[in-house]
Amino acid sequence: MKYAAKLSYDGSNFCGWQKQKGIEGSTVQETLENALAILDGRHVPVTVAGRTDKGVHAVGQVVSFCMSSNWEPEKIRNALDANLPESVTVLRVLGVPDNFSARHSALWREYVYFVWKEHGCPPHIRPFVWKNASQWDHGRIREVCSAIEGKHDFRAFCRLGDCPDNSIRTVIKASFSSRGPLCRVRVRGKSFLTNMIRILLGSIDLVATGKRDILWFESLLQGKSREDAGPTAPAMGLFLWKVGYEYSPLDRS
Repeated sequence: MKYAAKLSYDGSNFCGWQKQKGIEGSTVQETLENALAILDGRHVPVTVAGRTDKGVHAVGQVVSFCMSSNWEPEKIRNALDANLPESVTVLRVLGVPDNFSARHSALWREYVYFVWKEHGCPPHIRPFVWKNASQWDHGRIREVCSAIEGKHDFRAFCRLGDCPDNSIRTVIKASFSSRGPLCRVRVRGKSFLTNMIRILLGSIDLVATGKRDILWFESLLQGKSREDAGPTAPAMGLFLWKVGYEYSPLDRS
């Protein structure tokens, strides 16, 4: 029987989503598959909608997996929560058709990056924001968000050594909002390059502080190299927020 699950996790102490040989520390994938193995008595591989890097969080990550016997979805959710650390929570589980894939059935992924714009930051949100008190021009940020929408060559926004031959990606929507000192950049796209959102934020910071202009940023979208873009923003401010499907009961209210 095939199932889909919606997860939320604090990535602070994980070495990213994907389990890999030769790394020290646990990954979210390994942790979840170990919990599923306790339930099913065998290794249960999971397919994920979008991988997250070390220190990146998720609010609405989606996975799919097969169990060797039929389970009530709510029992799977309860059993997983009982066998997962507090940093990982299963929000919802449901049965899905055999042709459903958390990765390949996804229409888009949405990431949100949070920035705190004061020197003093409440300790309970400190692990989940980029503490950056520099003065930002909000109008310039909105210009950048408008510029990145559509199909562009995002090669300049991919980690060196991990850029594929085809670095063209489509951003469906990008927006900026703020409430007091808390700023939020939201980016929705079909797929993303490694570190793409974090490098975008590092480059946005340069434009927002007046160190670079919008023409510089727009030139980066023409396939320039990684060295031409801004620095990589810290991982702690980034969340995989939501994954979109043609129809997903996982998103019912």
